[in-house]
Amino acid sequence: MAASLLSASTRTVVRQRHALIAPDGHVASNLPGWKESRCVVLVSAAMGAHFSQFLVEMSGKGEGRGATGPRECFIYLVSGSVELTLGASNGKNLLRTGGYVFLPPNTTWHVSAAGGAQLLIFEKTYEPQEGVDLPGVFIWREQEVPGAAFLGDPDAMLQVLLPDRPEFDLAVNIFRYKPGARLPFVETHIMEHGLLMLGGEGIYRLEEQWYPVQAGDAIWMAPYCPQWFAATGKTPAAYIYYKDINRPVLPV
Repeated sequence: MAASLLSASTRTVVRQRHALIAPDGHVASNLPGWKESRCVVLVSAAMGAHFSQFLVEMSGKGEGRGATGPRECFIYLVSGSVELTLGASNGKNLLRTGGYVFLPPNTTWHVSAAGGAQLLIFEKTYEPQEGVDLPGVFIWREQEVPGAAFLGDPDAMLQVLLPDRPEFDLAVNIFRYKPGARLPFVETHIMEHGLLMLGGEGIYRLEEQWYPVQAGDAIWMAPYCPQWFAATGKTPAAYIYYKDINRPVLPV
Protein backbone atom coordinates (compact mmCIF):
# COMPACT_ATOMS: atom_id res chain seq x y z
CA MET A 1 0.00 0.00 0.00
CA ALA A 2 2.83 2.41 0.89
CA ALA A 3 4.51 1.77 -2.48
CA SER A 4 1.22 2.43 -4.28
CA LEU A 5 0.79 5.76 -2.49
CA LEU A 6 4.38 6.72 -3.31
CA SER A 7 3.78 6.17 -7.04
CA ALA A 8 0.77 8.50 -6.82
CA SER A 9 2.75 11.43 -5.37
CA THR A 10 4.36 14.32 -7.27
CA ARG A 11 5.75 17.77 -6.59
CA THR A 12 4.12 19.09 -9.77
CA VAL A 13 1.46 21.77 -9.24
CA VAL A 14 -0.52 23.47 -12.01
CA ARG A 15 -2.69 26.44 -11.09
CA GLN A 16 -4.45 29.14 -13.06
CA ARG A 17 -1.56 31.64 -12.92
CA HIS A 18 1.51 29.58 -12.12
CA ALA A 19 2.88 26.06 -12.41
CA LEU A 20 5.72 23.97 -11.04
CA ILE A 21 6.59 21.06 -13.34
CA ALA A 22 8.83 18.50 -11.61
CA PRO A 23 10.79 15.85 -13.56
CA ASP A 24 8.93 13.04 -11.76
CA GLY A 25 5.93 13.64 -14.02
CA HIS A 26 7.61 14.22 -17.39
CA VAL A 27 5.88 12.57 -20.34
CA ALA A 28 7.45 12.77 -23.80
CA SER A 29 5.63 14.35 -26.74
CA ASN A 30 6.13 13.58 -30.42
CA LEU A 31 7.15 16.93 -31.91
CA PRO A 32 7.57 17.39 -35.67
CA GLY A 33 11.15 17.66 -36.89
CA TRP A 34 12.82 15.73 -34.06
CA LYS A 35 14.37 12.27 -34.46
CA GLU A 36 16.04 10.01 -31.89
CA SER A 37 15.07 12.62 -29.28
CA ARG A 38 12.78 12.78 -26.25
CA CYS A 39 10.79 16.02 -26.16
CA VAL A 40 8.98 17.22 -23.02
CA VAL A 41 6.71 20.26 -23.29
CA LEU A 42 7.00 22.17 -20.00
CA VAL A 43 5.05 25.36 -20.73
CA SER A 44 2.54 26.05 -23.50
CA ALA A 45 -0.62 27.91 -24.48
CA ALA A 46 -2.58 24.93 -23.14
CA MET A 47 -1.92 26.23 -19.60
CA GLY A 48 -2.48 29.88 -20.54
CA ALA A 49 1.07 30.92 -21.46
CA HIS A 50 1.97 33.17 -24.39
CA PHE A 51 5.15 31.22 -25.21
CA SER A 52 6.40 27.64 -25.28
CA GLN A 53 9.16 26.04 -23.25
CA PHE A 54 10.39 22.51 -23.76
CA LEU A 55 13.28 20.17 -23.06
CA VAL A 56 14.83 17.91 -25.68
CA GLU A 57 16.97 14.92 -24.71
CA MET A 58 18.94 13.96 -27.82
CA SER A 59 20.58 10.58 -28.21
CA GLY A 60 23.96 10.27 -29.91
CA LYS A 61 22.06 10.05 -33.21
CA GLY A 62 19.48 12.69 -32.34
CA GLU A 63 18.62 15.55 -34.67
CA GLY A 64 16.05 18.27 -35.09
CA ARG A 65 15.14 20.63 -37.89
CA GLY A 66 12.58 23.33 -38.53
CA ALA A 67 11.78 26.84 -39.70
CA THR A 68 10.78 29.60 -37.33
CA GLY A 69 8.26 31.27 -39.68
CA PRO A 70 6.60 34.11 -37.71
CA ARG A 71 8.11 32.81 -34.48
CA GLU A 72 11.46 33.26 -32.76
CA CYS A 73 13.42 30.57 -30.96
CA PHE A 74 16.06 30.48 -28.23
CA ILE A 75 18.06 27.25 -27.78
CA TYR A 76 20.32 26.68 -24.76
CA LEU A 77 22.63 23.69 -24.27
CA VAL A 78 21.99 22.41 -20.74
CA SER A 79 24.49 19.63 -21.34
CA GLY A 80 26.36 17.89 -24.14
CA SER A 81 27.05 19.36 -27.56
CA VAL A 82 25.32 19.80 -30.93
CA GLU A 83 26.20 20.95 -34.43
CA LEU A 84 23.96 23.77 -35.67
CA THR A 85 23.39 24.59 -39.35
CA LEU A 86 21.40 27.65 -40.46
CA GLY A 87 19.61 28.04 -43.79
CA ALA A 88 21.32 26.52 -46.82
CA SER A 89 24.77 27.10 -45.35
CA ASN A 90 27.20 24.22 -45.28
CA GLY A 91 28.95 25.77 -42.31
CA LYS A 92 28.34 24.26 -38.88
CA ASN A 93 28.40 25.92 -35.47
CA LEU A 94 29.43 23.68 -32.57
CA LEU A 95 27.49 24.47 -29.41
CA ARG A 96 28.68 22.94 -26.14
CA THR A 97 27.26 23.05 -22.61
CA GLY A 98 26.30 26.65 -21.86
CA GLY A 99 26.20 27.62 -25.53
CA TYR A 100 23.06 29.18 -26.96
CA VAL A 101 21.53 30.58 -30.14
CA PHE A 102 18.71 33.03 -30.83
CA LEU A 103 16.87 32.36 -34.10
CA PRO A 104 14.78 35.24 -35.50
CA PRO A 105 11.65 34.82 -37.65
CA ASN A 106 12.01 33.18 -41.07
CA THR A 107 15.10 31.16 -40.13
CA THR A 108 15.64 27.56 -41.23
CA TRP A 109 17.73 25.50 -38.81
CA HIS A 110 19.08 22.02 -38.15
CA VAL A 111 20.79 20.55 -35.09
CA SER A 112 22.49 17.19 -34.76
CA ALA A 113 23.82 15.71 -31.55
CA ALA A 114 27.54 15.23 -31.16
CA GLY A 115 27.43 12.45 -28.57
CA GLY A 116 24.10 13.29 -26.93
CA ALA A 117 22.73 16.52 -25.50
CA GLN A 118 19.97 18.17 -23.48
CA LEU A 119 18.47 21.33 -24.96
CA LEU A 120 16.19 23.92 -23.39
CA ILE A 121 14.08 25.77 -25.97
CA PHE A 122 11.88 28.86 -25.69
CA GLU A 123 9.58 29.85 -28.59
CA LYS A 124 7.14 32.72 -29.10
CA THR A 125 5.52 34.65 -31.90
CA TYR A 126 7.64 37.69 -32.72
CA GLU A 127 5.98 41.06 -32.16
CA PRO A 128 7.15 43.53 -34.84
CA GLN A 129 7.26 47.22 -34.00
CA GLU A 130 7.13 50.08 -36.48
CA GLY A 131 10.55 51.59 -37.06
CA VAL A 132 12.40 48.68 -35.43
CA ASP A 133 14.39 46.19 -37.52
CA LEU A 134 14.12 42.45 -37.05
CA PRO A 135 16.85 40.98 -34.83
CA GLY A 136 19.50 38.79 -36.41
CA VAL A 137 20.87 35.39 -35.42
CA PHE A 138 22.82 35.58 -32.16
CA ILE A 139 25.19 32.79 -31.05
CA TRP A 140 27.20 32.93 -27.84
CA ARG A 141 28.23 31.08 -24.67
CA GLU A 142 27.07 31.84 -21.14
CA GLN A 143 30.67 31.33 -19.98
CA GLU A 144 31.54 34.52 -21.90
CA VAL A 145 28.72 36.60 -20.37
CA PRO A 146 29.80 38.62 -17.31
CA GLY A 147 27.59 38.50 -14.24
CA ALA A 148 26.40 41.63 -12.46
CA ALA A 149 25.47 41.93 -8.79
CA PHE A 150 21.69 42.16 -8.70
CA LEU A 151 20.70 45.45 -7.03
CA GLY A 152 24.20 45.57 -5.55
CA ASP A 153 24.16 42.09 -3.95
CA PRO A 154 27.31 40.13 -4.95
CA ASP A 155 25.72 36.91 -3.69
CA ALA A 156 23.02 37.14 -6.41
CA MET A 157 24.61 37.46 -9.85
CA LEU A 158 22.62 38.08 -13.02
CA GLN A 159 23.80 37.19 -16.55
CA VAL A 160 21.92 38.82 -19.44
CA LEU A 161 22.29 36.46 -22.41
CA LEU A 162 20.78 38.57 -25.22
CA PRO A 163 21.46 42.19 -26.20
CA ASP A 164 19.08 44.64 -24.53
CA ARG A 165 18.08 46.35 -27.77
CA PRO A 166 14.62 47.36 -29.09
CA GLU A 167 14.55 44.69 -31.79
CA PHE A 168 14.51 41.93 -29.15
CA ASP A 169 11.05 41.41 -27.65
CA LEU A 170 12.25 38.75 -25.23
CA ALA A 171 15.07 38.34 -22.75
CA VAL A 172 16.74 35.19 -21.43
CA ASN A 173 18.86 35.52 -18.29
CA ILE A 174 20.66 33.29 -15.79
CA PHE A 175 20.48 34.01 -12.05
CA ARG A 176 23.14 32.51 -9.77
CA TYR A 177 22.75 32.56 -5.98
CA LYS A 178 25.18 31.66 -3.22
CA PRO A 179 23.60 29.56 -0.43
CA GLY A 180 21.35 31.82 1.62
CA ALA A 181 21.05 34.54 -1.06
CA ARG A 182 17.59 35.65 -2.13
CA LEU A 183 15.60 38.13 -4.15
CA PRO A 184 15.42 41.35 -2.11
CA PHE A 185 11.63 41.72 -2.41
CA VAL A 186 8.54 39.98 -3.79
CA GLU A 187 8.35 40.95 -7.45
CA THR A 188 5.00 41.67 -9.12
CA HIS A 189 5.15 42.80 -12.76
CA ILE A 190 3.62 42.56 -16.22
CA MET A 191 6.34 40.29 -17.60
CA GLU A 192 5.61 36.59 -18.00
CA HIS A 193 8.28 34.04 -17.05
CA GLY A 194 9.36 30.54 -17.99
CA LEU A 195 12.15 29.10 -15.84
CA LEU A 196 14.34 26.01 -15.48
CA MET A 197 16.39 25.25 -12.39
CA LEU A 198 19.94 24.47 -13.55
CA GLY A 199 21.47 23.60 -10.20
CA GLY A 200 21.14 23.71 -6.43
CA GLU A 201 17.89 24.05 -4.55
CA GLY A 202 15.75 26.68 -2.95
CA ILE A 203 12.31 27.96 -2.05
CA TYR A 204 10.11 29.69 -4.62
CA ARG A 205 7.11 31.76 -3.62
CA LEU A 206 4.45 31.94 -6.37
CA GLU A 207 1.38 33.98 -5.40
CA GLU A 208 0.52 32.74 -1.87
CA GLN A 209 2.16 29.33 -2.27
CA TRP A 210 5.68 28.27 -1.25
CA TYR A 211 7.46 25.49 -3.14
CA PRO A 212 10.76 23.68 -2.55
CA VAL A 213 12.58 23.53 -5.90
CA GLN A 214 15.68 21.79 -7.21
CA ALA A 215 17.68 21.21 -10.38
CA GLY A 216 15.44 20.04 -13.23
CA ASP A 217 12.29 21.79 -12.02
CA ALA A 218 10.48 24.11 -14.43
CA ILE A 219 8.24 27.04 -13.45
CA TRP A 220 5.67 29.13 -15.33
CA MET A 221 4.68 32.54 -13.95
CA ALA A 222 1.81 34.50 -15.52
CA PRO A 223 1.92 38.32 -15.66
CA TYR A 224 1.48 39.90 -12.21
CA CYS A 225 2.15 36.61 -10.40
CA PRO A 226 3.89 37.64 -7.13
CA GLN A 227 7.24 35.83 -7.04
CA TRP A 228 10.24 35.44 -4.73
CA PHE A 229 13.18 33.03 -4.46
CA ALA A 230 15.74 32.08 -1.81
CA ALA A 231 18.64 29.65 -2.27
CA THR A 232 18.86 26.88 0.33
CA GLY A 233 21.18 23.95 0.77
CA LYS A 234 24.98 23.86 0.78
CA THR A 235 25.68 24.49 -2.92
CA PRO A 236 24.91 27.52 -5.14
CA ALA A 237 21.58 27.64 -6.94
CA ALA A 238 21.05 28.74 -10.53
CA TYR A 239 18.17 29.07 -12.95
CA ILE A 240 17.67 30.28 -16.51
CA TYR A 241 14.51 32.19 -17.33
CA TYR A 242 12.56 33.87 -20.13
CA LYS A 243 10.61 37.12 -20.05
CA ASP A 244 8.89 39.36 -22.62
CA ILE A 245 10.25 42.91 -22.95
CA ASN A 246 10.50 46.07 -25.10
CA ARG A 247 6.94 46.24 -26.44
CA PRO A 248 4.11 48.70 -25.71
CA VAL A 249 1.30 47.72 -23.37
CA LEU A 250 -1.79 47.40 -25.56
CA PRO A 251 -5.43 47.24 -24.46
CA VAL A 252 -7.03 43.81 -24.64
